[in-house]
Amino acid sequence: MEVLYLLIPLSLVIVAVAVWIFFRMSDSGQFDDPVGPAHSVLMDNDTPAASREPPVTAPPAAEPRR
Repeated sequence: MEVLYLLIPLSLVIVAVAVWIFFRMSDSGQFDDPVGPAHSVLMDNDTPAASREPPVTAPPAAEPRR
């Protein structure tokens, strides 16, 4: 029974710290757009854009000397 005198205040402190961390992260913008990154993966455009530069290729290999 005496352990409840320790566990109840300790649990209240842990809950208060968790709530404080949540509100601090919420104020810093941590949870502003939780859906956007998930949708950007699904709406990925795999076709190459015309404005992109062509891929860089390796220079042609030198011909062997005879």
